[in-house]
Amino acid sequence: MTADTTHLSRAALLFLARKPALKDLATRLGPFRKLASRFIAGESLEEALDAVKALGAKGFMASFDHLNEAVQTPEEARAEVREYQRLLNRIDAVDVRANVSLKLTQCGLLFDAPLALENARAVVADAAARDSFVRIDMEDSSVTQVTLDIVRQLRAEFGEPHVGAVLQSALRRTEQDARDLCAQRIRIRLCKGAYLEKPDVAFPDKRDVDANFIRCMRVLLDSGVYHGIATHDERMIEATLDHATRRGLPRGAFEFQMLYGIRRDLQERLVREGHPVRIYVPYGRHWYPYFMRRLAERPANLGFLLRNLVRG
Repeated sequence: MTADTTHLSRAALLFLARKPALKDLATRLGPFRKLASRFIAGESLEEALDAVKALGAKGFMASFDHLNEAVQTPEEARAEVREYQRLLNRIDAVDVRANVSLKLTQCGLLFDAPLALENARAVVADAAARDSFVRIDMEDSSVTQVTLDIVRQLRAEFGEPHVGAVLQSALRRTEQDARDLCAQRIRIRLCKGAYLEKPDVAFPDKRDVDANFIRCMRVLLDSGVYHGIATHDERMIEATLDHATRRGLPRGAFEFQMLYGIRRDLQERLVREGHPVRIYVPYGRHWYPYFMRRLAERPANLGFLLRNLVRG
């Protein structure tokens, strides 16, 4: 694909990701279901736990994510809190090396920010009582500031070991956000970002996204805080390892984070080399938007899907 074609394909897929009503149609297609199962650990918690146990046997840590973005009612948001509390309880019961990732839109952010804070607080309180950790996921730029404000409040209440944030190098504001959060000793997952944003908010050119990733990664590694470097890009991984070597950082000063089902060869290589690697493990019935964003990130995945649809 040319750069223009790739951009158009990505834009189209990200548009379709916002149309969850298409899920029912899509899941009737065998190749679609097959490819989705590569990136989603199942629709139930027990399926996800089985996936994490298998990862643990290979030396990986995990972060569970119950997929259900942009809930619409307080009742749905409270149901998400209960699911996360059940998840934290099951993590304790089966003794896997795992924590959880939580989106604030699951907690009601789009219709009631104080309720979202209350619900997120309930999840973090449960995690803190179990000496566990909650990563507050980042979503599109319309909620970046309120998300970081809530993370700061939760960090003040529960402390560094129990709550952290996510930053996206695609956003122009991220380097300054990284400096500010590191100064407050807030743990960060740095990723590139998977949302379609306006050019005044985000870098439209991949080269600039990558360059910002490296700048922000250096800020994180220099901070003395334990962070997660989330990438499947071997150039970003090598840049991270080079900087860690120059700074004399020991293995275990930070971790790599990668998505379930993507670059398993690279994940296993990093573990063999002795680097901590955490796999982001999504599960749940509302997996369609997440899956469409994964397709948008890798045109090869879209090509695989289209070829198999044509073959029937």
